[in-house]
Amino acid sequence: MQVITSKENEAVKNIRKLKEKKYRDEKKEFIIEGIKMIEEAIQENAKIKTIVVCEECIKDGTISQKILYEIAKYNCIYVSEKVFRIMTEVTNPQGILAVIEKESKKEEEINYEEDIIMVLDGIQDPGNLGTILRTADSANLKQIIVSDKTADIYNPKVVRSTMGAIFRVKVIESNHLVETLKEIKKHKFKIVSTSLEDSKNIYEIDYEKKAIVIGNEANGVSKEVQDISDEKIKIPMLGKTESLNASVAAGIVIYEYVRRKITK
Repeated sequence: MQVITSKENEAVKNIRKLKEKKYRDEKKEFIIEGIKMIEEAIQENAKIKTIVVCEECIKDGTISQKILYEIAKYNCIYVSEKVFRIMTEVTNPQGILAVIEKESKKEEEINYEEDIIMVLDGIQDPGNLGTILRTADSANLKQIIVSDKTADIYNPKVVRSTMGAIFRVKVIESNHLVETLKEIKKHKFKIVSTSLEDSKNIYEIDYEKKAIVIGNEANGVSKEVQDISDEKIKIPMLGKTESLNASVAAGIVIYEYVRRKITK
């Protein structure tokens, strides 16, 4: 087993570049880290380009023989702990990461057979974005549309917080969200935007053929999207808090849909 010990190694440098969005876009690749994420990638038949393994983590048993057997059929490179430390973004890494090929998603690939379509308008916090994907996956939603002002779905922090949902939820990136929503309307969906003003509460609408828009953490759903919305909804609150974290709000709305689904 040849172990890379230099940070100047070409493969190491290329993988480190994937920490930046411009290189992820250019190479159409992104990084996942940790044993669970590697297992999820294998199980979901993700396009694994390279797996990087820390030599010391094999010796100390952090990476089990079972995982080593599973990854043996892929292109693996082994690096020293010092080199792995400059590649990882995790404070306490498990000593394994992988480079995954992005799957291109086009707006014309929207599945109009779903009951609801979640739409994210300018979500900026990577943790919120990843958590929303994870929540959507838990409700068996297979797709999410994100605006061009939304954080990069392949940001390492987003990828980690999805806990594997990134391999199961199709993320469709819209360069012109208003136009995308107008197209969705043509397929007999109604556009529903979250809003604090002049809104029904989430318990007063039905959840059939709805595209539900969750807005930016600071400013909410953009005016342009609000203007073309068929309905506006809000989460009723009994206390003095006026708004909720975007991922919490999305979770509440998604699980009202789930409640309706299982009580039919």
